[in-house]
Amino acid sequence: MVVLGIDIGGSGIKGALVDSLTGEMLTERHRIPTPPSRKPKEMAIVVNELVQHFNHKGPIGVGFPTVIKNGYCKSPGNLHKKWLGLNVQELFAEATGLPVTVINDADAAGYATMNYGIGKGKLGLVIMITIGTGLGSGAFLDGELIPNFELGQIPYKKFKKIESWASAAAKEREELSYEKWGKRFNTFLGLVELLVSPDLIILGGGTSKKFNQFKQCITIGTPVIPAELRNEAGIIGAASAAMHHAPKDFVKE
Repeated sequence: MVVLGIDIGGSGIKGALVDSLTGEMLTERHRIPTPPSRKPKEMAIVVNELVQHFNHKGPIGVGFPTVIKNGYCKSPGNLHKKWLGLNVQELFAEATGLPVTVINDADAAGYATMNYGIGKGKLGLVIMITIGTGLGSGAFLDGELIPNFELGQIPYKKFKKIESWASAAAKEREELSYEKWGKRFNTFLGLVELLVSPDLIILGGGTSKKFNQFKQCITIGTPVIPAELRNEAGIIGAASAAMHHAPKDFVKE
C-alpha cells in the first residue's frame, strides 16, 4: 500500500510516499517550513500542500510532535496553545479530504526503526530519542510500542522541561559546541537511565547524523547507538502506522 508519510516538526513539515509494507520511500522527501505561528489552521494548510505536491489520493500517516491520544492533542508541546484538546486527526482529514492517522512523532520514528531499521529484533526495553526542536522519545518493550513516553518533558532545574535545555534547538540558540551540548544531552540520558533503566537507547533526528561529534560525551552505562533511518524514520513510521487504520477502499492507490 502506498501511503503519504508526514513528519511534523517545529521548523519543518516533511513528507514522502512510502511503501508501508516494506518501509521503502518511493519518492524524495519534500519539506515545507513550519508556519511561524505554529497554529492549527496554518499547519493544516501545509499538510494539504504536501498532499497536492504528491498528487496523493490514499491514506496519510502523520507524526505529530507532542502527546496524541485517540487523535487528540493532549499537550501543545513546542506548538501553539490552540492545539491543546484539538482533534488533530479530524483537522487534517477535513483539510485533505483523505483518511488520516496521527501518532506521536517519536513513536513514529521508533516504530520505523524497530520494524525496518537497527532496532529490528531487539528485545527488552528500547528507548528511541529524537533530537530536534524538542527531545521526543518512544518506548518499546520486546518490540511492542508503549505510546506517548515523553521523557523530554521531565522538569530540570529552572526549566519546566529538560528539552528546553538539552535539545538541538537549545544547541543552536545558545551556539553551543558539540562537546558542550553533548554534556547536556548526556545529563538528559542519565535521567532516562535512572528513571526507566532501558536495555538500549537509539538516537534519531537530524542531530543523530553528527553522533561521532558528541559520542565521546555519552558516559552512561546503557548502550547508545544512532538510528540508520535518521531523518526518514518519522515519515516511514507514520506511513506504517496509517496502514493499520486505512479503509479497505484505500488499500491500493
